[in-house]
Amino acid sequence: MTASHTSVLIPMAVELPPNVDLGTIVADLADDHVSVPAGKDDTRLADIAADARAHGIQLNIVVVPGNPGRDSDLRDLATAVGKETHGTVVVLSDDWVGTYSDAINRSRLEWAEDTAKYRGGHSADAAQILVARLETPDHAAWTAVTGVLLAGAVVTIGGLYLVKARRAARERS
Repeated sequence: MTASHTSVLIPMAVELPPNVDLGTIVADLADDHVSVPAGKDDTRLADIAADARAHGIQLNIVVVPGNPGRDSDLRDLATAVGKETHGTVVVLSDDWVGTYSDAINRSRLEWAEDTAKYRGGHSADAAQILVARLETPDHAAWTAVTGVLLAGAVVTIGGLYLVKARRAARERS
């Protein structure tokens, strides 16, 4: 059986993890910016969210039980929650992390996600690691690095031109 070109080129619909109700999550985030499954203690996560907010990151933390069928479902959930609550949303499952932010760029979010994954259901540890990375300032001023490399290239080219000009002048005399 072959796939028609229309079915291949149509983007897939956003899917939320199974057994997740967006309305319930958004309502649960209202009090302490944390939403966890029923019966799970959210005190440490609430402290992490409050600390992040004190440092200028408008963080909401959502924990879902188990791992969904695809890790991208967590990003879809984070995006859906973020559209409702604004700020930065972190969705944690047992081993995966999904994020959304209207203030932090995607590459920085994914850099922070990388070390927070595979924590075996220890959501507070994963959230703490992710927030620590988001709070870490960039170490390199990329504009300055680019400027230094460009200046070095110009100096090298100028030096080579002078050597070539002197060599040509010696050969003429």
